[in-house]
Amino acid sequence: MDVGGARAALERGRRRVGALKDEALVVRRAVTQTGLLAALRWPGLKVLARELAKGRANPSLLFRYYAENSPSRIAVVDPRSLAPGAAGGGAEGPAEDRVYSFFALNEVIDRLGYALDRRGVGPGATVLLVLKNRPEFVMSQIALARVGASVVTASWRSTPAELSYLAGHSGARLLVFDADIADMIREAAPLLAGIPREGMIAVGARAAGFSHFDELLAERGDAPDRSEQAAVVMYTSGTTGKPKGAVRGFGRGVVLSALGAIGATPMRVGDVHLAVCPLYHLTAFGFVSLSLVLGATIVILPEFQPELFLEAIQRYRVTTTAVVPTMLHRVLELGEARIRAYDTSSLTAIFAGGAPLPPALAAEAMRVFGDRLFNFYGATETGIVTVASPEDLRASPGTIGRPVAGSELMLVGEDGRPCRDGEVGELYVRSPLLVSGYHRDPDATRESTLDGFFSVGDLARRDARGCYHIEGRKRDLIISGGVNVYPAEVESVLHDHPAIAEAAVVGVPDRAWGERVRAFIALRPGASASEDDIKAHCRAQLAGPKIPREIVFVDALPRNPTGKVMKRELVGPEEKPAG
Repeated sequence: MDVGGARAALERGRRRVGALKDEALVVRRAVTQTGLLAALRWPGLKVLARELAKGRANPSLLFRYYAENSPSRIAVVDPRSLAPGAAGGGAEGPAEDRVYSFFALNEVIDRLGYALDRRGVGPGATVLLVLKNRPEFVMSQIALARVGASVVTASWRSTPAELSYLAGHSGARLLVFDADIADMIREAAPLLAGIPREGMIAVGARAAGFSHFDELLAERGDAPDRSEQAAVVMYTSGTTGKPKGAVRGFGRGVVLSALGAIGATPMRVGDVHLAVCPLYHLTAFGFVSLSLVLGATIVILPEFQPELFLEAIQRYRVTTTAVVPTMLHRVLELGEARIRAYDTSSLTAIFAGGAPLPPALAAEAMRVFGDRLFNFYGATETGIVTVASPEDLRASPGTIGRPVAGSELMLVGEDGRPCRDGEVGELYVRSPLLVSGYHRDPDATRESTLDGFFSVGDLARRDARGCYHIEGRKRDLIISGGVNVYPAEVESVLHDHPAIAEAAVVGVPDRAWGERVRAFIALRPGASASEDDIKAHCRAQLAGPKIPREIVFVDALPRNPTGKVMKRELVGPEEKPAG
């Protein structure tokens, strides 16, 4: 080796040692701060040492660990007693809650894994989960991870054509679905060429012509542990076209990233986490996973209703929950008096993400709930990469916060150079949670990567405090008269108007300007505002090309099931007249 090569090798070694020291600091701080170290018992320590030595760092390990370390601790609650209509009660009243300890749930997972293995499900096999929020979602996902299979989760609202695409693109061989959508599955079955009828398994009520989940649980045996080969394939929401499958494996870095994210929050051992977003979505999946790292109790709300949400917090003494901003908006619409009728004093953190959090909404939430609101940024492809504390949200309104330990962010301008503070550029992320790429789409993978960093096409800037702000999607950038207009900036101003409940901005073709700004507005109940009022409000805060040239009033913005605004539906030929 020449002198130059030796120096380069030495420098790489130094960087690696430095990275290891940083990782050790993250781990030590998180396990001390959260109470993980104090909660560790000898039986659990033996499991950790054995499994980590084998390279097993996926969610399956958590259930093996807690089944030994804290066997009687409650892992999952299905709150059937909460409301008869929402949780399965009949005329006789609410049903009883289904409650699973970590020990009991680990046994169920093992039996399920054994049954799946007997059906040839393991490394190289893909299983499609189409379930509502229920404990069987967690059971299935963990059991599939334990036997080394790949899991694809999909919305239970999917159409037969959408399921056909996901099953065909992912190569799924087994389908686990909610019995409530059995009719749709029957319609879709002829399109699911890779999944035999006996491989379609209903959960919940019995569905004629299909196998049932309980038949799997009736089989007794220990599942083979091939969890180091497991993967999750999460398909993007497809707001602009066909969804892309983001493939994520489980390595040592997953633990580091999880502890880094937890360290930026008030999450602790002993938490009770309320899962209210769809479990197939990153917001729910991410925070359920982080909570399980701490051995938290997960209360799985079957559906979101504002008062049901508040009642669950009160009844189960919920400490943390994760919502999309639309849910937060709907809760606040109840009014402060109705909200305060419920005891929410147990809450330590409300995590908001999955869509932009308007500064006005954040301010109102903190006024009503106190400094318990945390905004996070992440994507299917990146995991959670930034967290904004209540202090950040007050000092830097609209911020997504700072990178969590283990994540690196890079802003790249149109000229390919790194951006200075205040400049807008494309946001690239590097972290141990990055996906390995898009399933069967090397071109999309290549277009999204840069020197080990990954971009999902978001534009952002960093302020003088070191906090990051999302300015919109690269594809949503509006160029009007040669001026770059970032929709997020205009939408933030619109959300400041007291009569506006929600707003979305798009660019439409214009012969003179290239593009012009069109704003879609949904007013608050009982409020009124004219097009001239709204334009005057914008004119006081925005430069000329950024002021919406057109205002379109709508009853509500079109959103997908995870709360993202479907802007492509707003740019269509049909629109309501302003007024």
